[in-house]
Amino acid sequence: MFCELEKKDLEELRATNILPQTPFWGRVKKEQGFIPKGFELTISKKVLLSNGSSLEKKDDDLLILINYIDGNRCFAYVPYGPEIEPSYENQGIFLEQLSEALRSYLPGNCIFIRYDLNWENQWAAEDDYFDNSGNWVGPPPIHTQEYRVNFNTINGKLKKSVVDNLPKNTFFLDLTHNEQDLLYNMRYNTRYNVKQALKKGINVREYGIEHMNDWYKLYTETASRHNMPMQNQDYFSTILKNQDNSKNGVNVKMLMADYNGEFLAAMFLVLSNQRGTYLFGASSTCKNKPMASYLLQWESIKMAKQLGCTEYDMFGSAPNLNKSHPLHGVHVFKKGFGGDIYHRMGCWDYPYQQKEYDLYRIFEMKN
Repeated sequence: MFCELEKKDLEELRATNILPQTPFWGRVKKEQGFIPKGFELTISKKVLLSNGSSLEKKDDDLLILINYIDGNRCFAYVPYGPEIEPSYENQGIFLEQLSEALRSYLPGNCIFIRYDLNWENQWAAEDDYFDNSGNWVGPPPIHTQEYRVNFNTINGKLKKSVVDNLPKNTFFLDLTHNEQDLLYNMRYNTRYNVKQALKKGINVREYGIEHMNDWYKLYTETASRHNMPMQNQDYFSTILKNQDNSKNGVNVKMLMADYNGEFLAAMFLVLSNQRGTYLFGASSTCKNKPMASYLLQWESIKMAKQLGCTEYDMFGSAPNLNKSHPLHGVHVFKKGFGGDIYHRMGCWDYPYQQKEYDLYRIFEMKN
């Protein structure tokens, strides 16, 4: 075994740009019914790289969330982890070894472990999976993905999940550029809308939990408009309440744009280590709403840069410009700010109890 684990207190997990691998995320999810577990992972470079040495090792922290399906069964979920990223040909080997090493640390009724992989999608690095316009068309059929990921594993058990939890596609902005360059890198329409909002007198400010009702009003309006499933207000209060400013801390900013005292758009900017993340957004249906949303995003980007972030995660979009995709409008809006699109591997499962896992998989397919 080339993989070693040691239990670690949730609050002792090291600072990271990857928000869902922070103590903050563990605290938020604990209030939602998950059981967070922290680990320190030490892995031989032989498992990470084909030409790696078994004597060389790399270590990192890992947050795992235990999710109970019912009183008798649970599964383990790793949000955007592990952070250590092997070479493509070693990804399956690494996940298999890690899964087997974790087995004894998980509840006996844990039927599988699900990795929501933050790693770049293997097929996004291959020209064959882009169309003539440079749009990524997505990975090959699932059986092809599973064949490659399981290559050289011992058990060949890794399965592409039925669902993906966290966003698989996003835009990243490089905040090491100065503000003028960031503006210049925007698409013309985006830059125009930002400037028009400023001319019109739309204001963007940070607000505290006392304005949660105003946020939630915009949020419910947005969810209804787009026919999206809704979180309750306590969910967002939990996000604000669980932030901290310790050495591993996460800072949350609730930003809202208003015009003549009327709130038009709002968002959550979350700062983790050197990354700012646009976690949630909402807007009204009034005619000035589009300009407000553009200015809100620009002010958020500037704030993240001013507070020391070197990158900005738009946190979710369509994988390409296909107009039939439900997130097409989101993709166009976020693309306008000039970032680079990034495609993740998404969720992958390693079953511990095969029959129970197969039944749960059928349940997920039906729902």
